[in-house]
Order: sequence, then structure tokens, then C-alpha cells
Amino acid sequence: MPAVFVLIWSTGFIVAKFGLPFAPPLTFLTIRYFLSIVCFVVWAALARAAWPRGRQQWLHLAVTGVLMHAGYLGGVWVAVKAGMGSGLTALIVGMQPVLTALWVSLVASNDAKQNGPKVIPRQWLGLGLGLGGLLLVVSRKFGSGHEVTALTLSATVVALLSITAGTLYQKRFVQPTDVRSANAIQLGAALLVTLPLALLESEAITWNPSFIGAMAWSVLALTLGGSSLLYLLIQRGAATAVTSLLYLVPPTTALIAWALFDELITTSTIVGTALTAIGVSLVVRTVPPQPKPGGSRP
Repeated sequence: MPAVFVLIWSTGFIVAKFGLPFAPPLTFLTIRYFLSIVCFVVWAALARAAWPRGRQQWLHLAVTGVLMHAGYLGGVWVAVKAGMGSGLTALIVGMQPVLTALWVSLVASNDAKQNGPKVIPRQWLGLGLGLGGLLLVVSRKFGSGHEVTALTLSATVVALLSITAGTLYQKRFVQPTDVRSANAIQLGAALLVTLPLALLESEAITWNPSFIGAMAWSVLALTLGGSSLLYLLIQRGAATAVTSLLYLVPPTTALIAWALFDELITTSTIVGTALTAIGVSLVVRTVPPQPKPGGSRP
């Protein structure tokens, strides 16, 4: 499941390159959300899947939907549409494991009852290496006036913060729910937020095989497949352990982008990606395992 998730998730940045030349980003996502909701509702009905009980769980799922779909995907697609490369976009958003691990450690260290782990020096070293690798890749692109601009950088930061907050929120507040009904609710909330913004876009959709293919892959593979796997992984594992998988996404995306779009891979890109991967690995692997209920250790 983790390997399939990483492979599918990495194609999301590539699909954006295929679909965005023919549609504005938020309009594309609005159509994607609508079609995905239809698929999940039909799937849930045929499987007689259970729906969450109580308004509170619906609200929690809606919050995660706004963060993990509207905020994350909206930021990524706006950045790619504005000219940021798939590899660089994936690298910036790939800093999520660092933020997640640090947040978990900080919260645990302030919880005297759990006597949780503190942010230890090796974690700070990992954070520094990750940021250093990111800056190494981004630095050569500042001043180009194209790939790294105020708009693209802001959009990717919004995406990064949204996916991080959404993952932590889901792990903390969302109770185990059928993945089909849960995704339908999350996407419904994302649609309500994205649709009004999409109506402000003036670019028309160009209906052609590339656009239709990108939309089909977005709905069937990325949403029904990738989003469902992410939901299951978060539901079954610790937030830090799940997000640690995402540090594999930037190099995978960069390789796919190089093969399909001939996006440049320089020495600084390789070194920066390696530093980021090492940094994230240091942060994630040094987080002590969470105690089981009753104080026992795994």
C-alpha cells in the first residue's frame, strides 16, 4: 500500500502539467471534485457503506476536506499553472514530514501527562538539512522571473501548510469511517470552497484528449486511488510515520518530469533533493514510538 501510494501521489504533479494548459486550475479541480463525488457516492451506495453518525464527525471530515483537497490541491495547481515546475513544487510540498514531525514532538514535549519526546538536536539538524536542500534548489531560480515568484511560492506554501494541518487534524479528530463515505464528504466541502473561486477564472476550457485523459486520471487514480490510500494510511498509522512516505515523492516526481517534459535536473537539484531527503529522514526516524494505551511500549 505505501509503495503504490507514493507512485500514484507522485503523478499528481505530472497530471497538472498535462491538464492545466487546457483549463484554469480551480475550474479543473471543481470538475474533478464533482466527478469524484459522484463516483464515491455511487460506490458507497453499491457497497452499502456506512456514513458517519453525528454532525461533529461530518464537520471534522469537512475541515479535513477543505485543507487536504481545496487548500493543498488548489495551492499546487495554481503554482504549476503559474509556471513552477513539477519537481520544484513537489520538493517544497515534500517538506511536510519535517513540519509534521516537529509539531508532534513539540506537542508531546509540552504534554506532561504523556511525558512525550522533545525536539532533540538530531531533529533540528534534520530540519536544517531539509531547509538547506530546499534553498539550494530554489536559489538558482530566484531572479528568473518565471518559476519562483511571489505567486508560485505563496501557493506552494499554502499547499504545504494545508496538507500538514489536514493530516494532523484528521489523525486527531476524525474517527474511523468508511473511506468511500468519508471521501465523499471531504470532497463535498472542498467543492463548496473551490467553486466560488473557480467562477472568477476567465480562461475557457479546451476539450481535447489531453484534458480528458488528465481529468480521468485525476478522478480515477489520484482521487479514488491516491486519496483513499492516504485516508487509510492516516487512519491506520501515526501521522509522522505516514507523512514520512512523502519525502519519496519529490525525487520520484523529478524523475518522471525529466522523462516526460525534459525538465532540467542539475547537480544542485540532485544535491538539494538528497539533503532534503536526509533531513526529513533524520527528523522522522528520531521520533520515539508513541506509547500504547496503558503506558506500554510497542
